[in-house]
Amino acid sequence: MNQNEFWSWEMITFSLMLRYLINLITMFILIRLIYFRTYRKRNFIPSFFIFNSIIFFVTFMLNKVEMTTGAAFGLFAVFSILRYRTEGISTKDMTYLFLSIAIGLLTSVSKCSIAEIIAIVLVLLLLTFFLENNLLVRREVSKVIQYDNINFIREDRHEELIADLKNKTGLDISRIAINDIDFIKDSCSVTIYYVEKNS
Repeated sequence: MNQNEFWSWEMITFSLMLRYLINLITMFILIRLIYFRTYRKRNFIPSFFIFNSIIFFVTFMLNKVEMTTGAAFGLFAVFSILRYRTEGISTKDMTYLFLSIAIGLLTSVSKCSIAEIIAIVLVLLLLTFFLENNLLVRREVSKVIQYDNINFIREDRHEELIADLKNKTGLDISRIAINDIDFIKDSCSVTIYYVEKNS
């Protein structure tokens, strides 16, 4: 190996390690400090990191054989449609999976400078953080509950129904939807909508 090849190899190795370090730091902030802090779910965390690392190394290697941006996004699409057929995954979890894949793709094959890559991942992290903490948009969530007093389900007692549900659940309910009514058991199924407070 001549001197030029040696320095070329050194440059490639340094670029790989630096990009992967940026990738890992971004993933740690996204998954550990945003996702886990918000949802307290551990079961998908290894999968997020594994998918991210696979995407990173595969696309980095393929980029050395003149992989185009279109081909990179084609690979992104292939991995994206693997929707964990053996297990249900929520929209939120799928969003974080897409983010994990996109970050791996961005940090591995982007032609941007290191400073530009850092700026882009910072924007993604800040946007995710603000959205998850109700700082930009109030996050309304819903729950289906069984309600045991059908006397309040009449239209003219709508306010009383909401007040009773607020009292029983302790949630700041903004609206409701009555689903099924069981006159035999004197109960009904109600979907309540409320704004989730920060942890």
